[in-house]
Amino acid sequence: MPDNASRDIAAPLLAWYDANARVLPWRAPPGTPPPDPYRVWLSEVMLQQTQVATVIPYFEKFLARWPDFASLAAADDAELMTAWAGLGYYARARNLLAAARAVADEHGGKLPASEAELRKLPGFGAYTAAAVSAIAFGERAVVVDGNVERVIARLFALSDPLPGAKPRIRVLTDSVTPVTRAGDFAQAMMDLGATICTPRSPKCLLCPLADHCDARAQGLPEAYPVKVAKKARPIRHGTMFWAEHHGRVLLVRRPASGLLGGMRALPTGPWTDVAPALDGAPFAAGWTLHNATVSHGFTHFELVSALASVTLDGQVPVIQGEWWPIDDLDSAGLPTVFAKAADQIRRMR
Repeated sequence: MPDNASRDIAAPLLAWYDANARVLPWRAPPGTPPPDPYRVWLSEVMLQQTQVATVIPYFEKFLARWPDFASLAAADDAELMTAWAGLGYYARARNLLAAARAVADEHGGKLPASEAELRKLPGFGAYTAAAVSAIAFGERAVVVDGNVERVIARLFALSDPLPGAKPRIRVLTDSVTPVTRAGDFAQAMMDLGATICTPRSPKCLLCPLADHCDARAQGLPEAYPVKVAKKARPIRHGTMFWAEHHGRVLLVRRPASGLLGGMRALPTGPWTDVAPALDGAPFAAGWTLHNATVSHGFTHFELVSALASVTLDGQVPVIQGEWWPIDDLDSAGLPTVFAKAADQIRRMR
């Protein structure tokens, strides 16, 4: 397929999108004026590494609580991190707050429209800046997410493996992106990848681009995109501590910087290459180290955590933290890894 195939791709894809666009709370219907930039930006940040079905309830709760840049900029850091709990990749939440404050302080409460200006804001990488510029402002921008990568790799039967093929995919996406309706085009590509050109068992008979697809012509759509085999993630070990006192459990705040920064959590010892047993316990006590572990995958490693518990009857140690009602623990906004540990310990009690 020639690289200058823009007209051949955009017209049938946009016609398909007009009839089949997903209805999502942050979107405007196809062909209508762009939606509120705040909603577009909030959704794009939430959707990074997270599925649409997971994002929708979080998006709606955030919008009800913080409906615009001014209200989000004024949000308490800890309150926002608690509301984000369960979405993962918590640096996104810290950047969300930093960007909202920059928009409120430096841009009069309004997002700039251009990719170049958006890239200057916290958390705005190449994808987010392009997506917000195209979808919220109708600017022509080259928007490439995982769905778009897959569609483009198949359209052009791109044999270069990912992630090395990313620059080439961007060039090819640029070649098919129209000047008009760039936001609708970007969302159409995303929808096509999410619903038709899926990783497994793509629905080629329903695809509006089937006649233009080199991978389909080869009879090998699932062979693309080519990917380099992933290396196994290293395993690290830790211990999480459950200290209970009169129906309450001790929670601490993790340091503001670093992994899960600023989040409420169970106390934990060091995360190391070998099991640390009771190293790092929050205070001296008669801890019970249970014959159970909880595993959780982070981006760059797998954490295997032992579980230790103690029930205190007398006076509690003086320690920084909060004694949180166990019956109301779901409201604490624990990150998933600590919520898993808490659920496991409660089942063992």
